[in-house]
Amino acid sequence: MNEPITVLLVDDHAIVRQGIRAYLDTQPDIEVVGEAQTGAEAITLAQETAPDVVLMDLLMPDTDGVEATRALRRISPHSQVVILTSYHEDEHIFPAIKAGALSYLLKDIAPHELAEAVRRAARGEASIHPSVATRLVQEVRRPSHHPINPFAELSDREFEVLRLIAEGLDNATIAERLSISEKTVKSHVSNILGKLHLADRTQAAVFAWKEGIARSR
Repeated sequence: MNEPITVLLVDDHAIVRQGIRAYLDTQPDIEVVGEAQTGAEAITLAQETAPDVVLMDLLMPDTDGVEATRALRRISPHSQVVILTSYHEDEHIFPAIKAGALSYLLKDIAPHELAEAVRRAARGEASIHPSVATRLVQEVRRPSHHPINPFAELSDREFEVLRLIAEGLDNATIAERLSISEKTVKSHVSNILGKLHLADRTQAAVFAWKEGIARSR
C-alpha cells in the first residue's frame, strides 16, 4: 500500500479546520499531520512535518498566507501549497501565485473536490477555481507592450504608501507617518502588490524606484 498523502491545515478559524479535517480523515489515502491557526505556526509545523500538501488560508493574524507560502516553499520545497480562501480579487490571487502556491481554490468547493485537489497537488498538478483561472488567463493575454500603469492603477494613498515602502519604512512607521492604523497600511500594501502584480515589498520598492515613484509624482 502506498504511503498516504500528508496534509497540513492552515486557517485561523478552528471550525473551518475541524470541518476540513473531519472529511479528509474519511479518505484512506490522505492523512492530516497538523493544524495551524497562523502563518507563523504553519512555518514551524512545516519544518517539523514536511507535509506533501498545505491547505493555506490567506488572511490570518501574524504572518498572512502569502508570506507564509513564500517562507514555507523556501524551507520545505517538497510541500505543495493549495490556497483555500474566500477571496478572488487580484490583490490576493497574484501575490499568492507568485509566492509559490500551486493551486488557488475558494471555500465554496465541494468536499470531494477538495480531496481530489489535494491528490492533484501531491502529484504536482494545479487546481484553479474557474473565476481565478479567468483572471490568470486575462493576465497572460495582457499585451507585453502595454505594461501596468501605476498612475492609473493606484489611489493617491496607495502612492504615498508605495513611496514610503521604497524608502525602506516598515508598516508601523508608515502608519505613524500617515496617521493611519497599521492594519490600514497592511491593507494598502496588499492592494499595491495585487494591482501591480508583485510578490513582495522588495519588488514593490524596486518597482517604485524604476518608475520614479520614490522621487516624484
